Amino acid sequence: MDRDTALKRIKGQVGKGRPIIGAGAGTGLSAKSAEDGGADLIIIYNSGRYRMAGRGSLAGLMPYGDANAIVVNMAAEVLTIVKDTPVLAGVCGTDPFRSMPRFLDEIAAIGFTGVQNFPTVGLIDGVFRQNLEETGMSFDMEVEMIRAAADRGLLTCPYVFDESQAASMAAAGADIVVAHMGLTTSGTIGARTAIGVDAAIERVQAIRDAAVAERDDVIVLCHGGPIAVRDDVAKVLAHTHGVAGFFGASSVERLPTETAISAAVRELKSIEVA
Repeated sequence: MDRDTALKRIKGQVGKGRPIIGAGAGTGLSAKSAEDGGADLIIIYNSGRYRMAGRGSLAGLMPYGDANAIVVNMAAEVLTIVKDTPVLAGVCGTDPFRSMPRFLDEIAAIGFTGVQNFPTVGLIDGVFRQNLEETGMSFDMEVEMIRAAADRGLLTCPYVFDESQAASMAAAGADIVVAHMGLTTSGTIGARTAIGVDAAIERVQAIRDAAVAERDDVIVLCHGGPIAVRDDVAKVLAHTHGVAGFFGASSVERLPTETAISAAVRELKSIEVA
């Protein structure tokens, strides 16, 4: 699906007052199920594969594999099973071993509708983050990746972590900005340390306002941290203005899978053998 068609659909949903739901997929079955459930966007990146292998999502930021190669490999599984939903590729914009313009052309040729900046240094803080910025692996590189993708007519849906990043991504041409509240909580491999939902509401609103101040046609979604299940999403959307929906990765893939499989096995184990 091309960017214009995808955006027209998404804006149509916004116009009808329906939430935009993005779904992360680490497997073809996840993507197929998300599409069946009505997802507006499907996003694949290396953490999806690690997550569905039972590892924490932050494995995607560790040196366990080539993130950009993994997403290309995942394309064969996901793009061939999704029928009519735009699929975005998580692109590691700080990858020093790829010509990013050439790689973005490859992403488009494979059949992705657009891109997201993942893995992202935005999830890293402290001295380590400062050192990354100082040594040529900066968030600004992710902004430039989004700019280059937008110039190529790809749908752009970057993660941002503060108001400044939201403004930068909007200025770079981002179609959809995702306010990232950190690693998703809950479940067997979710985070234990996160801000509260009320604090997330304030941060999401501030990020939305900064993005829209830069460009008033940008769409803003929320994601991560304490925004883990339906009630959390509903609360955030009810207490913010102009936030169009939710992007869920662990929330729509890992958590439902953990619950459903555990429950199915428990039901089977409850059978009495004669």
